[in-house]
Amino acid sequence: MSPAFDLQLALIALIVEGLLGYSDTLYRFIGHPVTWLGAILSRLEGWLNRGDDRRQKGVTALVILLSVAFAVSMIIQFGLPEDFFGLIVAALVGSVLLAQRSLYVHVRAVAEGLAIDLQSGRAAVSQIVGRDPEQLDEAGVVRAAIESLSENFSDGIVAPAFWMAVLGLPGAALYKAANTADSMIGHLNPRYREFGWAAARFDDWINLPASRLAALWLMIAAAFTRGASMVNAGKAVWRDARLHRSPNAGWPEAAMAGALGLKLGGPRSYDKVMVKDAYMGDGRREATLDDLNLALIVYRRACSMQIFVVGLVVLMWPV
Repeated sequence: MSPAFDLQLALIALIVEGLLGYSDTLYRFIGHPVTWLGAILSRLEGWLNRGDDRRQKGVTALVILLSVAFAVSMIIQFGLPEDFFGLIVAALVGSVLLAQRSLYVHVRAVAEGLAIDLQSGRAAVSQIVGRDPEQLDEAGVVRAAIESLSENFSDGIVAPAFWMAVLGLPGAALYKAANTADSMIGHLNPRYREFGWAAARFDDWINLPASRLAALWLMIAAAFTRGASMVNAGKAVWRDARLHRSPNAGWPEAAMAGALGLKLGGPRSYDKVMVKDAYMGDGRREATLDDLNLALIVYRRACSMQIFVVGLVVLMWPV
């Protein structure tokens, strides 16, 4: 497929997923590519994560998972004609690898829960973060939701769209396989420290361009959102992004923190274990429901900004 086809594919996939999302009915019947990849990795982990040489075995598991995702996506994309019909079918498949709508729905559920009471907000935020929800007050729930919204904007939307625009369906599928592996085994606990080493390092590398782009889209979106600040978002990114323990998560988190005038990040509790991290932004810690609603507006405009820019590139790309 040509670079022009891949760009058009990314554009249409973003529009389709933003409008329709992924059907809950379809999910109940056949699952989702991420669940399929997760099932494969779980089986590989059960076979390989034992004995000696666990780092090398983790590399083997990652290579197998990437190979499966690459082979299936290559068969789909290159089995389609390079015409309008092939483009639409590929875009429908590609839209499944994006998460604009589902991320918005999950974070909005936290806002709706908090509008009822704190316990409802805690229950909703527990669906999207790994930290201990019972330890969070209302401001903590809001910060957790905004941090998840910011990081997943990069991981779940900008990154797969970027690799789709660059390498077509195979690029997005490889990214989703790597990101799924990182989320499942890329942890620093005794079980996965060695086995998940390759997954964590590879995911860090392939997310580098997207995390910077995500921060840029959030900064530009802030410029068009009343109550948000593009200037402060840029200052926070410049000052704080590199201080995050992740080489990528700090970029969108710092951008959102600065845009909203908040201080995100810092020490957090995961499974009763306190994890130390740098603060993103230098604003208020007492985040409110209004801040979460504003973050959702910034997020939606950042998604629109990405679609707009990809559309411009498609129009300017030589045929």
